[in-house]
Amino acid sequence: MARFKIAGINFDHFHMGDLLRMVHEHPDAEIVGLCDNDPQRMTAAAKSFQVPEDRIFTDHVACLQQTKPDLVILCPAASQHGEWVEKVAPFGCDIMVEKPFAGSLAEADRMIAATQASGSRLAINWPLTWMPSHRTAKRLIDEGVIGEVLEVHHYGGNRGPLWHAADKVERTASDVEREKPNSWFYKRDQGGGSLLDYAGYGTTLGTWFMNGRRPIEVSCVVDQPEGLEVDEHSIIVARYRTGLSKFETRWGTFTDPWTHQPQPKCGFVIVGTQGTISSEDYAGVVNLQTENQPAAHPIEVDVLTPPQQNPVQYMVDVITRGGQVEGPLSPEISRIGQQIVDTAVQSAQQRATLPLLD
Repeated sequence: MARFKIAGINFDHFHMGDLLRMVHEHPDAEIVGLCDNDPQRMTAAAKSFQVPEDRIFTDHVACLQQTKPDLVILCPAASQHGEWVEKVAPFGCDIMVEKPFAGSLAEADRMIAATQASGSRLAINWPLTWMPSHRTAKRLIDEGVIGEVLEVHHYGGNRGPLWHAADKVERTASDVEREKPNSWFYKRDQGGGSLLDYAGYGTTLGTWFMNGRRPIEVSCVVDQPEGLEVDEHSIIVARYRTGLSKFETRWGTFTDPWTHQPQPKCGFVIVGTQGTISSEDYAGVVNLQTENQPAAHPIEVDVLTPPQQNPVQYMVDVITRGGQVEGPLSPEISRIGQQIVDTAVQSAQQRATLPLLD
């Protein structure tokens, strides 16, 4: 029997399938339970990972009581992250929530409070964290190769959240148009829209690159697509003591970055006092400028090894070591990312530059 018991609860976000595959492939973990109020949403995962019927639930209490997981993976709609963490935390298991952190800063703080009260670890998974290019960029920053980080510029997105299912399975335009009216991704009251769903990638990893630095003020503009109640394009400008950084999100890129990088390319440009790094999503190199070699030159990305290849490996390792969640997955770094996003939401609504919310 595997040592670590992991359950997947709430299948609102299609990333649940990707995360369960990581559990299935981990030599020291097993899927002990699947739970969702709609049995049909669990069918594909149950079949793919050979989960027996006695491990499939529609009641989270029964799932948690019967399976006693070490770790629960939660994938609810963004606006329900707080509710679900509060439901699961009293059972004492560690919790990993798929991005974004929450639908609001207040909700994120509820999640932190619930897990602190139960003594559980809380992790927020940002899939970009596990890209070799971005981890290589962070290593170079930590080694002082570009000096103090002054600016972070992020462009992130894809064709849209309904264009692909788990494991990046392609979907059709007719699928997308049919599902838009009912998808939480396009519901304002459920935390939908590119700003709430995607900007946290840039603001959270940007905070990681800046070693936890907070901006002073934030300004944001969003588009207003006809017939939709949420945005599909947002641009955040954040002013730090070191200068201006930009975090841009786009549902509707010309191509998905995992097939063909769109233009602009998805990824980060990090500017330091002694150099710059360009780190593109899915790239095999990062491009580096330094005072000694000012012409941009490629650096091969690091080869990631366990437990740094994916969030399941990482959380199993944290639990094994009795350690704490660190980096972009930590509530501390993710909360700053959420602060920036919340301020951006209010900035867009008020059409004004605002001081960072707390």
